[in-house]
Amino acid sequence: MGWQLDGTRSIYLQLVDRIVRRIVTGVYPPGSRMASVRELAEEAGVNPNTMQRALAHMEELGVLYTQRTAGRFVTEDSEKIYLLREEEGQRAAKDFAASMKELGYTTEELIALLQKTASGEEEA
Repeated sequence: MGWQLDGTRSIYLQLVDRIVRRIVTGVYPPGSRMASVRELAEEAGVNPNTMQRALAHMEELGVLYTQRTAGRFVTEDSEKIYLLREEEGQRAAKDFAASMKELGYTTEELIALLQKTASGEEEA
């Protein structure tokens, strides 16, 4: 089963986003060895060349590194992972806020809704 990629952006950038999300949520912990390009490509349902491009881009960003004979690994730099998490959160918050504004929510209503939802209250 693929990773549900869409046609809105370049596939390799969507792969980068998906892998980064897995890193910041701990699916791929710091210092862990990544599966092979072929295995990841098969899991994602994409061409291995596309996955290779995504992983190479992540190496350029310092999120992954290669040990010559052992494969690719997730960075052990906890500050970099923290910053990636912050970026992901800001992007998600921005997208959510824009969507809610389209529905006519004011900033105050949006904050109230988030507080209500986070506290576990439900609407009747």
